[in-house]
Amino acid sequence: MEPTIAPIEDAAERAKLEVAINDCVRRFYAKGAEDPLLGPIFTAIPGLDEHMGIVANFWSRTLLGTDRYQGHPFAAHINLPIEPAHFTRWLELFRETASETLPETQAEQAIAKAAHMTQCFQSGLFPFTGADGKPSRVPAQ
Repeated sequence: MEPTIAPIEDAAERAKLEVAINDCVRRFYAKGAEDPLLGPIFTAIPGLDEHMGIVANFWSRTLLGTDRYQGHPFAAHINLPIEPAHFTRWLELFRETASETLPETQAEQAIAKAAHMTQCFQSGLFPFTGADGKPSRVPAQ
């Protein structure tokens, strides 16, 4: 179930949250780049600054209801060399970073959204079970 957005009417509070979102995204990508499992994927992102801007826009839409992000994040991840273990680590790092950088309410909302996304992405990317019983992109042979 998608988390709901807690409206923030105060312009100063919205501005502070935008700064926190940008900080969260930058810290998360820095941690991801240094992570032994995620690093090879994060460091291969072309145009990283532009990418982080897109991701910040996604979280602004998610947490503040802005309309700056209109994309479809699943499509951007279809051809990445990722496995189920990447999702577990991604969510761990995101949970840690969101808790460090966002106000508690928005951190909880962001973490709930991220958990929902990891579940959906895994279901879409690994719709089958391999002969070994593990998630797979292709049917068991």
